[in-house]
Amino acid sequence: METLRAKHLLTAVRGSIDDFFYADWNMNIYRGCSHGCIYCDSRSACYQIDHFDTVRPKENALELLAHELRSKRSTGVITMGSMSDPYNPLEKKLCLTRGALALIRRYQFGAAFTTKSALCARDADLLAEISRHAPVCARLTITCADDELCRKIEPQVSVSSERFAAMRTLAQHGVYTGTWLNPLLPHITDTEDNIRRIVRMTADAGGRFVVCFFGMTLRTGNREYYFDALERDFPGVRERYLHEYGNAYELTSHNAERLYAAFCDECAKRGVYWKFADVNREMLARMPQQTSFL
Repeated sequence: METLRAKHLLTAVRGSIDDFFYADWNMNIYRGCSHGCIYCDSRSACYQIDHFDTVRPKENALELLAHELRSKRSTGVITMGSMSDPYNPLEKKLCLTRGALALIRRYQFGAAFTTKSALCARDADLLAEISRHAPVCARLTITCADDELCRKIEPQVSVSSERFAAMRTLAQHGVYTGTWLNPLLPHITDTEDNIRRIVRMTADAGGRFVVCFFGMTLRTGNREYYFDALERDFPGVRERYLHEYGNAYELTSHNAERLYAAFCDECAKRGVYWKFADVNREMLARMPQQTSFL
């Protein structure tokens, strides 16, 4: 197993609660991803990640994190999962993410993450403990309600039903959790049925939010990988992309307006948040009143 040594872990990312999932710092304690998702933006050449499909842990991650947390003048929310899934297959053995959560708990910070792995349910106990003193937000990326379709577009990861089961476990422990429905693949997952089912399944699992991006992005590196997958598993779809979008970076579903209306309708029916501002306010409202993260 190849490992890396990092110089630092935490990067400041604080921004408006209206724009994205709230956090004060971002960290990745692994590099690369083995999920094999056909659409992954992190394959893009601009990120310069060599051997992206090979997961490499940062061997000094916990040592660095402890030092950086001790040095902070104030606490805040630390998020994981922007470039590498914190619950990749190596995590089951190495427990670096679990170790990071233990440090976050010790130093009274908040925690958030994005994952496609059901392994996150393993840490429900730690996340519940952190939520007693600081904000916690567990986001499971789920792009399709159907497991068979999931296996085609996300071939080496927990299928959607397993992710919903993990969400249920987290919710039962009192952890604030929900769905990040991103991306929405034109001509593959951009259907009203898929969106409504994901919202319903989120609510049934105890999730409190679903946030959706009504399209996807493609650029050099991930575009070629994605088009190869389309050619292999979705005959004719690649040609439709080239005709409709050319080499565009952002590919918004042609049904976006209708799908957004259906999405909002289903979220309202199920009582789940769908706007970043509401999702973030609810997360921050769960912290003890004596501490401010804004």
